Amino acid sequence: QLQASGGGLVQVGGSLRLSCTASDYISSSYTMAWFRQAPGEEREFVSAIRWSGGNIYYADPLKGRFTASRDKAKNTVFLQMNSLKPEDTAVYYCASGRPILSSTRNVEAYTYWGKGTLVTVSS
Repeated sequence: QLQASGGGLVQVGGSLRLSCTASDYISSSYTMAWFRQAPGEEREFVSAIRWSGGNIYYADPLKGRFTASRDKAKNTVFLQMNSLKPEDTAVYYCASGRPILSSTRNVEAYTYWGKGTLVTVSS
């Protein structure tokens, strides 16, 4: 089970840090990812961390503003979001799965999903 938290209302240019904790041990074969879904839009990839090795991947438009990290001891991944924009408003989901490298950014590649946390960026 995945539990995401940290969402909220923030002004343009502000920051938020999301957390996602897995209730069970995360196998080294798994990848932990963040996706987001804005109203009326499809769910889109934000970031992913391969649990073994710690390789991190980002959606290209978000590089430089968003930073993913993990705490292996706490089975937790984080998403630090800076310089937030109104278009970052969405429900942010964490997910886990075992995607092959080429599928890291695909929604379908992930098996387990948290309930999501709402991020609202106001102008």
